[in-house]
Parts: sequence; structure tokens; C-alpha cells
Amino acid sequence: MANGKEERQSRILVVDDDRATRESMEEILEDDYDVVCVADGPSALEKIQKEVFDLVFLDVVMPEMDGIETLRRIKAFDNSLDVIMVSATDRAREATDSIKSGAYDYITKPFDAEVVLHHLENALHKRSLEQEIRYLRSEMALRAGDTRVISQSDSMKAVFRLVGKVAQAASNVLISGESGTGKELIARVIHNGSPRAEHRFVAINCAAIPPELIEAELFGHEKGAFTGAYRQNIGKFEFANRGTIFLDEISSLKLEMQAKLLRFLQEREFTRVGSNRSIKVDIRMVAATNTRLEEMIADGRFRDDLYFRLNVIPIQLPPLRQRKGDIPLLANYFLERFNRRLNKNIRSIEADAMAVLEAYPWPGNIRELENLIERMVVLEADGKAIDEKALPFDLLFHDEASEEDWQGKTVNRGLIEARRAFERQYVLRALRSCGWNQAETARMLKIHRNTLVQKIKSLKIRRGD
Repeated sequence: MANGKEERQSRILVVDDDRATRESMEEILEDDYDVVCVADGPSALEKIQKEVFDLVFLDVVMPEMDGIETLRRIKAFDNSLDVIMVSATDRAREATDSIKSGAYDYITKPFDAEVVLHHLENALHKRSLEQEIRYLRSEMALRAGDTRVISQSDSMKAVFRLVGKVAQAASNVLISGESGTGKELIARVIHNGSPRAEHRFVAINCAAIPPELIEAELFGHEKGAFTGAYRQNIGKFEFANRGTIFLDEISSLKLEMQAKLLRFLQEREFTRVGSNRSIKVDIRMVAATNTRLEEMIADGRFRDDLYFRLNVIPIQLPPLRQRKGDIPLLANYFLERFNRRLNKNIRSIEADAMAVLEAYPWPGNIRELENLIERMVVLEADGKAIDEKALPFDLLFHDEASEEDWQGKTVNRGLIEARRAFERQYVLRALRSCGWNQAETARMLKIHRNTLVQKIKSLKIRRGD
């Protein structure tokens, strides 16, 4: 018989007062399933309340508590647990009536091994589909599908080479980078290029789950384990068996949960909340962070032993402002995608608008650019092109040397000179945005037209600038 610490097997509970029937069922099932046998209804209920089972074979006729009453109590405890009734041929009517009480199916004695296995496989397949549907419904916010990485920059080419090497390995990966740089996309590329590609990729944003619920979300919980736990629920780790788990914003985990994650990485097993039974799974771990974990370790907010377990293969993603030449590629890709998705026909992004996009520092990285292009496609009229006038004003007054300024160059000029440079750029971009119409520009800047004329002269702004 399998012991619960091997790779996760479906667990089957056989309930029958006849010893020969129990032994016969165990002989049929034990090669492929983890089988537990009990002789009566009360023992079955006690087992189900303490342990995890995927299916029950339940005899109709038993002393003390018959199969129908046992079935009702099982369903009251866990309605998702399927039960196949077992009866003698002359009691088949009772077995069929049990369907009304929630039984999945029934078989009659004497039974054939192939018949037992056929009914069992059907029931487990149904259970797997139901679990997947529940999971997918809970993951509607998860972005699906397209795992193309759009880039021509040297920094990203180095990332691609590293990803190609690590995809085939089973080692843990830690992806670092600012928010919006595409860490989940890289994790999906690793999964899709790995031997686990036929199995599930399960992404979890650790920062989006309340600390008191994160353990149940990852490891699952038993019915009644906490307030609101009205049914047994498998966790993301169990659901991802043989696939890949992606833990985004790993730095948000509290120290107590870090310790439990470390234990899992060491033992490759966990227990559901409210249970004392270990479940072993085979998953690959990919984690991501937008903070420097080394600094958190120094502050005592992140475990160094967990860091070393996760950081077997580190991948550092560059911010968009350092990916030279990628902004036009990405902007045009998003334009095409949102045209198609929103059934629009925005012709192109004009050169003046593209110049603004390339000059902007993109603190929100690729996600910010994607959101901007979607907004432009929604707001622009069909058949038009996106020009500089269509862009939000906050994009227009960034200095072209934005990255250097972010690092302090502007401060070194002195306050008066820095303010003058900013004001000149602000007014110049406003003029360009309004097609050099001074009256319209003055209204945008909320100043008198004569004041604008004076600013143009004092700041030495010319139409060709």
C-alpha cells in the first residue's frame, strides 16, 4: 500500500463490513492508488474528518449505520467528495436510489476489476475537472497566454540566453526587477521551454493575498479549518503538481510564512491548514521580487536561508529606460494588439509622439507603456494616427535627458538653472502639443497670452526647437 509521502497518489477509502470484499478491492486498487479500508460507517466518517480522500467506495448494507445514512453524513461534511455505492445485485434498487442522496455512481457484487477501475477513473476525472474549473474561476485576473518577449536590446538578449539555459533544469529561479518589467512573462517562458510545459503554470501574487490567508491559498485547507472554510480546498501547490509555481513579490511574505516555504523547499511536502497529513508534490519554484532582498536580510525582514534556496539561478531584468530601441517595438506591438482586441483602426504612432515616448523615463516600465497605448487606442478616432497632441501632458514635460536627471544631474546645475530648464521644456512641449497656437497654449498653461509671449522670449524658444 502506498504511504502518503510518495508522489501524490489519489487516495481511495473503501467502506465495507465484509472483509473479503475489502481485501478484493484493495488488491484491485493498490498498484495505482493509496487505499485505506474500514469496516463501518462511523469509522469512515472519522477517517474522512481527519484525512484527505479523493473517492469513497461505500457498501449499501452495513450494521450500525447503513450506507445511505453514511453517504448523507459524508456529503454533509464534504459535498465535493464523490462516493460510489457498492451493493449486491438484489439490492441494486437501493444503490440507484442513493444517487438521489448524492452518490456519484454504483457498482454491484460480484464485481469485475475492469468495471471497478472504469468507474473509479471516470469519477477521478470528473473531480479533476471540477477542481480545475474552481481554480480557473479564482484566477480570472491572471493574464493568460502570449509569452512572446519583444526586444532587440543587448541587455535583454543576455536574459534570453540565460533563460534558454535554465528552462531545461529543475533548479529554483529568482527573477529580480522593477515593477512592470515582465517578471511573470519571463517565468512563463521558462515554464513553456521546460519538460513541465504540458503541466500547469500557477502564478501567485503574494502581496495581493492577506497574510492570514496566504498559507491556505498556497497549501489548501480542510473544511472548518478557520472561519469561512465551508469546504475542503486544495492549494495552489497541490494544483501545480508536476508543473511550475510562480511566486511574485516574494518579499511581501511574513517571516512565519517564509519558514513554512523554506520547509517545503527542503522537504518538498506540506500539510493543508487544519490537517496533520503530509502531501508531497513535484513542482518547480520560480520566485520574483522588485526589492533588494539582501537589504531585507540585513534588516531582519527576510530569511537568508530562504534567499539562498530561492536564488539558485538569479535573473535580473533591466528597466525599460535602459532597453535602448525597445520602446518603438513595444509601442507598435501594443498598438496592433489593442487595435485587434478593441476592433479599432488606429493607423500608427507619429514620429513626434514616438520621440516623446522614447524620452520618457517609464517609471512603471512595460506595464505603464502598455496601459498608455490601450488608453490612446480607446480615445483616438478610427483611421487617425497617434500624434504628440494626443499624449497625456505629463509625458510631455520630461527632459530628454530624463534618466540622467533622475540620477541627480539636474540638481547639480543649481536650483535657478534647473528651474529655468524645466520651465523652458514645459512651455516648449505645451507649444508643440498645441501646434504652436499661442492662444490655445496660454489657455492650457492657465496664463495670459502676453505672459506666454514674454516667456517665449525670455526662455529663447524658437519654433524650430
